[in-house]
Amino acid sequence: MKLVVYLDSRESSRGGSKKPQDGVKTVQCSMNCVAVIRTYALEELKCATRNFRIRIGVGATSYVYLAELGDGRFGAVKRVMEERGGSKKMFLDEVSVLLRISHPNLVALLGFCLEAGEQLLLLEYIPNKSLFDRMHTHRGQSAGTLSWSNRLSIALDIAQALDYLHSQADPPIIHRDIKSANVLLIDNDRAKLADFGLCKLGYESYYSQTPCIIKGSFGYVDVNYLKTGHVTPKSDVYSFGVLLLELITGLKSMQGSVTLPEWTEDSRKSKEDEALIKMLDPKLNGDVNMDQLRMLVDIANSALVEYYEVRPEMGYIVHRLSSCMELQIQPDSPV
Repeated sequence: MKLVVYLDSRESSRGGSKKPQDGVKTVQCSMNCVAVIRTYALEELKCATRNFRIRIGVGATSYVYLAELGDGRFGAVKRVMEERGGSKKMFLDEVSVLLRISHPNLVALLGFCLEAGEQLLLLEYIPNKSLFDRMHTHRGQSAGTLSWSNRLSIALDIAQALDYLHSQADPPIIHRDIKSANVLLIDNDRAKLADFGLCKLGYESYYSQTPCIIKGSFGYVDVNYLKTGHVTPKSDVYSFGVLLLELITGLKSMQGSVTLPEWTEDSRKSKEDEALIKMLDPKLNGDVNMDQLRMLVDIANSALVEYYEVRPEMGYIVHRLSSCMELQIQPDSPV
């Protein structure tokens, strides 16, 4: 199927008789759907955001604002800021990536604007904020604790998103910024991966002999990438391993100056159930299936191996997480 992209929202209506096909660009899409993505005039997005009035998120190089699209629909406008380190190249790279992808567990692009110095992306609006907010802020925790089954479901959704980027997108895409702040929650069970500003196209990365400038977030960045500057899909696998530890422990990716993989190393590599239980987020009150916990820790350990070639591919991780969820759903007795 094809992804249909309107290059100029005004161009297609000019003259009244022009066929829509004359004002569009088509890009191959691997999903069985036809999506329409149009450019917006700056005034349209200013009006939709009430002149960037309600800020709902902050990125490394951007702010995100709520947009009212009419008919009860909402969107999220990502405003890339040069003063925060954004650039036109980064913006166009992100648009290029977003035009290539479509998956239920990826936040979708609805449109964009590059006008009068503004660099704006109109994205699908996900109302329940990020996994980071849900787990690590007072407001998020006041909504109650994410259950063990919630955490497994969220992990599987993000694993499926990464598997799609690595093995189904053409060319493959390395996200480079997997973290809980970029996991947006539809509800307690379902999640989507967001923020493609640091993505790299896989073929370019695989065959380049030139190290990349290190990009990513403290605590999540692949240790091999830090040492060599070479990024691969296995760099995302490492970051996903950190995300799994975050879901298991309820802890942030950095514990002071120590990364979460370092902080939990002795416990997660132990063969004793008691050591694994000590890792658990205390807010779970021990309501966890031990077979699932063992498997999840094992998946995290395999993803966090320092030698990147030994790490599993995301497709294998999806398979193991799916198998994990098929285990006994009822939790064991509190531990």
